[in-house]
Amino acid sequence: MNAIIIEDEPRAAKRLESIIYQVDSAITIVATLESITEAIRYLKKNINIDIIFSDIELADGVSFEIFSSISPLPPIIFTTAYDQYAIKAFKNNGIDYLLKPVKEADVLSALTKLKSLTQPKIDSSILQILAQQLKGSTKTFKDRFLIKVGTHIKSILTSDIHALYSLNKDTYIFTKDKRNYVLDHSLDYLEETLNPAQFYRINRHFIISIHAPVDILAWSNSRLKIDLPGYTGDLIVVSRNKTKAYKLWLGDSTSY
Repeated sequence: MNAIIIEDEPRAAKRLESIIYQVDSAITIVATLESITEAIRYLKKNINIDIIFSDIELADGVSFEIFSSISPLPPIIFTTAYDQYAIKAFKNNGIDYLLKPVKEADVLSALTKLKSLTQPKIDSSILQILAQQLKGSTKTFKDRFLIKVGTHIKSILTSDIHALYSLNKDTYIFTKDKRNYVLDHSLDYLEETLNPAQFYRINRHFIISIHAPVDILAWSNSRLKIDLPGYTGDLIVVSRNKTKAYKLWLGDSTSY
């Protein structure tokens, strides 16, 4: 069985590839694609694809743009940090919708479903049920951190955090009262455990809260510069490959 992965985060793509091979060694991942343009070009030239694993929000747009221009379209297993695309995903030949961080059991279940289907189509009457199940998901995210301050332990709610950043191999929290605290977690760990609707990783060193009172400015090479009141550290710049997705996360409908 030939498969492709559409994912713009190399670490996430590698992790998914590893899980797929652990679950089903008979699958061959023939390509890993990072953008809408790259995926469309590949799929128009290669028709021997049995299954697609696809993220939804890519750096250059939303992956549904790919599938609207490809025919015939292989079945798709969507992988994403967001649950609001569920109905649209199943209308785009999706057979399963896996929330990040993707687990081995989820991939196994999705591939089992694929093998049981004679035609990779989902009855429209099931879509509402699936959406309701997603809304009732038991997935939980961190809502507070315990910080050691001298000999005291301080509890900080995530709603009071404006940003998290790494500096000189340490990780820090920057709070709404403009204070910095050392945190004993990596940004990679935080990215997976914080609510993606509330926090977004704009570059390798910085995660920002949607509630942070930022001033966003156009910057060089199609990037964005962020001014965060009270923060006196290094310049905060959104990576170029994340600019469009960041604007989409903020609610910019023109980024679709």
